[in-house]
Amino acid sequence: MTASSSRRDPFNIAGITTIKATEITAPPGWALLERSLLSSMEEAVPRMISKYAERAGAMYFADDLDDLYERVCDWGLVYAIGGADVILDLALQEWNAATRFSDLSIVSRVHPRFHQQAYNEYYNLEVPGGAEWHHQGEGNQAFYNFGLADPTISENVRRAQRFAGMMIGEDPEADNWNPKHKMFRSPMQTSQGPYHNSSIEFAHRYLDTGNRSPLPDYSGRASLHPIVKNLEMDWDQNPRRVKEILKLFDKIILNGDVANSLSSTALVTNAYLYTGDEKYKRWVLEYVEAWMERSRLNGGIMPDNVGPSGVIGEQRDGQWWGGLYGWNSPWAGDLMFHALTIASECALLLTGDTSYLDLIRSQVEMLMNHSTTREDGQLLVPSQYGPEGWQEFRAGRLREPEHLYHASMSSTDYQLLTVLREGERERDWNAVVPSATKGDNNAEARFQYYDGKNPDWPEKILRAEHQVISMMTEAMNRDERDPETIIADNELPPQPVVSKGLTQVTMGAPQNVYHGGLNRATVRYFDQDRARAGLPLDVAALVDSLTPKGAGVQLINLSRRETRHLIVQAGAFGEHQFTEVSFDQQDQPELGRSPYKWMYEPYEKVPKRVKLDSKYLAVELPPNTSIRLNLGMRRYVNTPSYAFPWHGGKIPVPFQ
Repeated sequence: MTASSSRRDPFNIAGITTIKATEITAPPGWALLERSLLSSMEEAVPRMISKYAERAGAMYFADDLDDLYERVCDWGLVYAIGGADVILDLALQEWNAATRFSDLSIVSRVHPRFHQQAYNEYYNLEVPGGAEWHHQGEGNQAFYNFGLADPTISENVRRAQRFAGMMIGEDPEADNWNPKHKMFRSPMQTSQGPYHNSSIEFAHRYLDTGNRSPLPDYSGRASLHPIVKNLEMDWDQNPRRVKEILKLFDKIILNGDVANSLSSTALVTNAYLYTGDEKYKRWVLEYVEAWMERSRLNGGIMPDNVGPSGVIGEQRDGQWWGGLYGWNSPWAGDLMFHALTIASECALLLTGDTSYLDLIRSQVEMLMNHSTTREDGQLLVPSQYGPEGWQEFRAGRLREPEHLYHASMSSTDYQLLTVLREGERERDWNAVVPSATKGDNNAEARFQYYDGKNPDWPEKILRAEHQVISMMTEAMNRDERDPETIIADNELPPQPVVSKGLTQVTMGAPQNVYHGGLNRATVRYFDQDRARAGLPLDVAALVDSLTPKGAGVQLINLSRRETRHLIVQAGAFGEHQFTEVSFDQQDQPELGRSPYKWMYEPYEKVPKRVKLDSKYLAVELPPNTSIRLNLGMRRYVNTPSYAFPWHGGKIPVPFQ
């Protein structure tokens, strides 16, 4: 079906509608910044790899495996937005090189961190600190983004299934899952099974609060409270005490499950998006529902630990807090809440059932109910829990409420955000600051834009990302070290790829949760001419409005000569459905002969409206044209998949 274009669909996509842009306009500033940002990264990536990695891909940097993966964590996503092939190709090269390098026993005199960290291409028991979901989640992001970029890569499809099998009980070498109690056997799950026996160094790292005064036993990454209420600073210097603490650490911390492990739902959902196999969906829902039930049993507060029998506080005399990255920890707000958000989003994506959002909503609302207000009117929300109750009151964070509202688009979740805004006295919600990969420091500014209070946000966020690229590339310009010195220094190399602003502006969504979340998107794009993911060459996109029933999207073709053809998809994984599209057409029959008349005499814009019933819409963009689409949409009504529009619902994997 064609609304206003005669171009034949080369992919034979059933039922697709094509519309044609007709308005000739000067490109807006955000569009120029967007394409310039992509060009800057396309230029910087080969330079970064040439300087900081050997030709086969091994980077001149040694650290935990997840940190090696993080060097390319969002490169596949930037490609899927419209970045050049070189970004994806080098991301795959670096990911595979890190995996190969870490899956072999390498004895190196160069740096002690060059050693085996993977087995069957996934995190092993050698570095157990890389196998809890703080680090697995960070490291897995690059792998998830490969599915968005190109889901036909055979070895990645096989890896997705193999890695998921390590979590759901299919791999006999990785006996991580307890099907009876719907839990993991340890907070640290590896390709060689659960981690149950700690070392002195490991236990000290997780119990240490980072200061050198007598350690409050409840404020490290993990806690032995209430079994040990006052852990002395020098416990690791007394052999008898070491034996006692390690035994308790293994029993209390490593023999059971924690809420932070809910980030594993993304790894299993990733396998579902490749295959559509219902077993992955069943496992995700089973695990999410188990933790929702634990929250209900705990009076509405998510417990952060269960023992080997699935009982809340089983190893802690019934105490519901104190687990790894749990309520006691300064990382609770980042890690446990990230895990709850990831799991909520995965369950919603797989079912379309918004009740799964209560997993995170209930905890946000619970903290708000314990909030207080400072004398100057600043709303303060607790971020930790200890023996004295709720503590560490801070300005309310927007990351989880923003993700919640994007998922639900409900008035209830909107009101939650406005309460936080009305209680703000410390921060300017319209401000945008340059920010590297981790975190989402500009969530407030994005919310303000879609609430009509920050109109120049698209340009501000893209300029901020240009600033990040400028700083990264200038660091490379000034680095005159040779490879031997770079290896010896072992510093993080500059990371010249940023995806936050591009994701927010082009896809109309918050950045995916950094510690292992899947991509969020109101819409995404495919290049018909090059048969690949992402915006076509010269094309820029902006999602300029969001409502519960649709979105507004601007598309600009910056090329002066070439027509571009793209497909707009409803949702990151086709989970939504377009119901209609409204747009304006501008009749300019004399433009070819009389540009002056076009410049000085206004042409009438004719409003058009086309009914749709598809997850796809094709758009033809002649040179110099733009179009604004007002898209009606039903949300979370389709089976999600990594499949591209022309795959016909089944991903063509060559070697399966």
